[in-house]
Amino acid sequence: MSLRHKIWAVGLLCCCLGAAWGQDNPTAPDNSGQPQEPVPAYGQEGAPPPISQNPPLSGLDLPSLEPHAAPVSYLQPGAMVSEAASSNIANTTGGSSTSSVTRALGSLVLRRLWSNYDLALDYVGGAGYYNLIGWKALQQMEIDQKISWKRGNLSLRDSFSYLPEGNFGASFGALGSSGMQGLGSTGLGSFWGSAGLGTLGLAPRILNVSLVDVTESLTPKSALTAAGGYAFTHFYGSQPNGAPFFSSSQVSAQGAYNRILSAHTQVGLVYGYQAFDFNATATSFHAHIVEAMYGHRITGRMDLLIAAGPEFLKISLPCVVLEPGCQVGQNAIVGSMPHTRIGAAGQARLRYRFPKTKVSLSYEHFLTSGSGVFAGATTDLARLNASRPLNRIWTGSADLGFSRNSRLQSLTAAQQSSCNVPGQPNPNPTFPTCPGVSANIYDSGLAGLAVHRQFGRSLHGYLSYQVNEIWFDRSYCGGLPRCNRISNRDAITIGLDWTPRPIRLD
Repeated sequence: MSLRHKIWAVGLLCCCLGAAWGQDNPTAPDNSGQPQEPVPAYGQEGAPPPISQNPPLSGLDLPSLEPHAAPVSYLQPGAMVSEAASSNIANTTGGSSTSSVTRALGSLVLRRLWSNYDLALDYVGGAGYYNLIGWKALQQMEIDQKISWKRGNLSLRDSFSYLPEGNFGASFGALGSSGMQGLGSTGLGSFWGSAGLGTLGLAPRILNVSLVDVTESLTPKSALTAAGGYAFTHFYGSQPNGAPFFSSSQVSAQGAYNRILSAHTQVGLVYGYQAFDFNATATSFHAHIVEAMYGHRITGRMDLLIAAGPEFLKISLPCVVLEPGCQVGQNAIVGSMPHTRIGAAGQARLRYRFPKTKVSLSYEHFLTSGSGVFAGATTDLARLNASRPLNRIWTGSADLGFSRNSRLQSLTAAQQSSCNVPGQPNPNPTFPTCPGVSANIYDSGLAGLAVHRQFGRSLHGYLSYQVNEIWFDRSYCGGLPRCNRISNRDAITIGLDWTPRPIRLD
């Protein structure tokens, strides 16, 4: 992305933040003339939860922008069918063939409340028929068990998916266009390894993120949060050029102090740790992050978060040449070359609820696993989502996304010589040191539109269109003067979603 485009993107973000801030004119009601009831002391029975409507900035629970409804226990089944036409369904560079995908899915949402316990489960599963590769299973589940006490709560969370494609976008792969609502209150960003940012080729993958997090309020205006997680991605298949996807595992941890400065303003200080491991390449890296956070929130209306800080990275790379401590044996590489770097990490998020329109804008700059294409990457991720009811029965939504993934280590001449040149076999299969596709950067972008129409209390239809594009830098051509290094894909989906009334469990 050129400097001009980066400046344009930053300007757009600033304009959106400024427009939303300009809408903020909170005025507290004057209750000076009304008698005030005594409030129980902090921590006693009957004391209100200190930050329930304004959770800590560093927590995984996001404040709701919807009108608050009475909490109830319920069970809600559902079913959905869809038909999609897609170009270049295998996401190959330079591909253009058209294929179809038929999906049949069932869903189940469970919410069970007790006095100090809250269980939420959301599951979608079924099958899709790809006329290119046949039947494929589709599974996606999220579960959140929360345990609460007077001053805090503990949550156990898990997000699992088994999909034949990536989950960057909503029109295919991630099941989003089929009406899956998700738990909705949890923000699992790229720091925890919760997304595959771009896909190349139809390769089924398992992606799982398990998390435990705790929040403890020290005073009505201060709180501590801590979280730890384990994520793994396992691929079944290869790249179009014959190189395998990179399976990976990730351990993450985070601790933070949060402070409320006013009714709408919070600040926080966060320490984060990430450890990635790629067994196939003997590559691993560890990162330590310190971020200062600022947040401005208006309950049910606005949620703004800005965070930034230094990042300290240590990378262990496989040996590609004979160096002290490194040995190259037959089909094996012993030893590693550690590298230490200092960089930056950060994020920004704006969610705003206008009278009819909901807008969500986010940006993240973190280390990621490389989405199976690279063995580790520095990722810039930007997303924009908007939805609005068009009339009583029609609703429209839009989704924009962009990610830039830069390989953590640039390819050396020795690695480049052992990498696959697009369309040619591996020139040195006994020395497989090429860490993924022979490129140093790949960008992934998406744009999608969808309309939903209500046909009754339980049935609605939808029509969605999405275009995805992946493009590699010129190093992908492996020394050739020109090659196909861009993958374009268009998908149009039409479907029906049946969601009956929830079944009360109380």
